[in-house]
Amino acid sequence: MTRPRQFDLIAFDWDGTLFDSTALIARCIQAACADLGLPVPSDQDASYVIGLGLVEALQHAAPGLPRERYPELGNRYRHHYFAKQHEIVLFDGTLNMLKALKERNHWLTVATGKSRKGLDEALTSVELRGMFDATRTADETASKPNPLMLLELMREFGVEPERTLMIGDTTHDLQLAANAGAASVGVSYGAHEPASFAEFKPLHIAHSVHDLNDWLARHA
Repeated sequence: MTRPRQFDLIAFDWDGTLFDSTALIARCIQAACADLGLPVPSDQDASYVIGLGLVEALQHAAPGLPRERYPELGNRYRHHYFAKQHEIVLFDGTLNMLKALKERNHWLTVATGKSRKGLDEALTSVELRGMFDATRTADETASKPNPLMLLELMREFGVEPERTLMIGDTTHDLQLAANAGAASVGVSYGAHEPASFAEFKPLHIAHSVHDLNDWLARHA
């Protein structure tokens, strides 16, 4: 089988990169804080934590909360999120992009701050179970930007860092790639402002899934 010319393994972040869930996640973080009588983080602060594991996200969103109450806040977040997750959809053009990458024989993976339960439910809801060759979630390995989840994916397929591309919408994703020695591409339509991406030297910043698809067809 002929392998692609530059990257064998492509790892996608999930929320805000493939799945149009950024606004809902931010609202659910805010609602969970309100439920516990905590200061409600701004839209910007709530969006900043997207991509981190749940514990790390709660540390940022509610820095004054005692650690023993994190499970309580996490449960309130999950309550709000799972009540609304059926309303979330893939960004337009995502399925066609993934199918084109599969046809070009890339290994497709997901590296996400979601829980395993949350990712599996999302994959089922959009009928993507057969699309990805492997996935990693923050509750089964280290949270971003620790490179462990990407290193595990590379080891699983025997792929070197220089043959690996990480695609994401946050600085956590791009720092993850840098920490793992891999290349990255940022997308501007998710949680973080693309102006914050420069220090991580992404190969490209895509402003839509169509833009991302075009870049991957030419360069990946």
